[in-house]
Amino acid sequence: MTPTPDEGRLGRREFLKRAALAGLGAGLLDLAPPSAQAAAPQVRRYAPLGKTGLKISDISFGSSRLGSGEERVVLHALERGINYFDTAESYTGGQSETTIGNALRGKRDKVYLTSKVYVGGGESANSFMGSLEGSLRRLRTDYVDVYFHHAVNDVDRLKKPEWHAFIELAKKQGKIRFSGASGHAGHLIECMDYVADSGRFDVMLVSYNFGQDPAFYQRFTRGFDFISRQPDLPRVLQKAKAKGVGVVAMKTLMGGRLNDMRPFEKDGATFAQAAFRWVLSNPSVDALIISMTNPAGIDEYLGASGWQTTAQPDLPLLYRYAKLNGASYCRLACNGCEGACPEGVPIADVLRTRMYAVDYRDMRLARGEYGLLGAGASACLTCAHQACAGSCAYGLPVQTLLAPTHRMLAGGRRGTGPAV
Repeated sequence: MTPTPDEGRLGRREFLKRAALAGLGAGLLDLAPPSAQAAAPQVRRYAPLGKTGLKISDISFGSSRLGSGEERVVLHALERGINYFDTAESYTGGQSETTIGNALRGKRDKVYLTSKVYVGGGESANSFMGSLEGSLRRLRTDYVDVYFHHAVNDVDRLKKPEWHAFIELAKKQGKIRFSGASGHAGHLIECMDYVADSGRFDVMLVSYNFGQDPAFYQRFTRGFDFISRQPDLPRVLQKAKAKGVGVVAMKTLMGGRLNDMRPFEKDGATFAQAAFRWVLSNPSVDALIISMTNPAGIDEYLGASGWQTTAQPDLPLLYRYAKLNGASYCRLACNGCEGACPEGVPIADVLRTRMYAVDYRDMRLARGEYGLLGAGASACLTCAHQACAGSCAYGLPVQTLLAPTHRMLAGGRRGTGPAV
């Protein structure tokens, strides 16, 4: 079922494997000449996804921003060897699933498809089944390879008996092969610990980037005033790997302000490639997904495929990005501001939607996600106490950002789902 590329296309495969054995990030490799990279923008490694038996492209297709009529983007990814396509019922109001289904019609045996559903408080096994069947219709298939419990930030949601009854039935009926959970918000460590330990999930899709990993900052002992707020995340990923739970990383670009970095890219390395190589150098990570919106972007991203260690130009790029954006970037899974607002404003979630609007420049996505937050930051319009001031450990002036975010995004209330 899985496309099996000619192993010879990996080129430096044996060298990279040996370098990876030296440990996470232990070696810095020179980039291959740009001409050699440009000659073959293809997937160069297919990684086992936990103990599922699936072998997926190490850089795979995220579709949170995929709209109607963009089948050519999906087909370009397939032509480049990408075989894992991640979507959700909420992405672009269902258009993402429809576009993937249209593009891959007749090619189902060449790809792995995943989808997701948000689990709140009152759903039943029947309602979950209805959501799944809607996704299957849009995807033009009778099963998905992985079905995710979407955007979890509460362990009690992961334990819902209705969810597990649905998963058992859907597996029995052949509508899903494996179950998963995705997380990028508060209580990430607690949730992913449960995913790894419970034995009820086959795959985790988790926010992971250089800005969350203590190992990145340990390389820079002077002149750097930011610390990681996810010191346990590498431990959770390592545990998942040991238990055979597949690990797919998302949010790998720490906000994705790609244009900010173009003036500093050189020697054939781009910031996105550097960020991907950092993630893939962790042996606990099987693969990553990234929102793919055009063929040129796909070709750029695949420049990091096959790497399992960092390259010589990578760390200066990542360091510069962290310095440029560290004071304005909300660490999605930090949630250190939780409870700072007596009105119950979900500060981190509001700032996440601001990132979609300001950094991703995707107002449709931002407004749709903001609409899922209920009242959002409406209380900030009349706030007199500014209790949230100083609540961010990184110095982000959240009290000046919340009300403008509400004004910017409150006009759109149609869900489109979080970006990957």
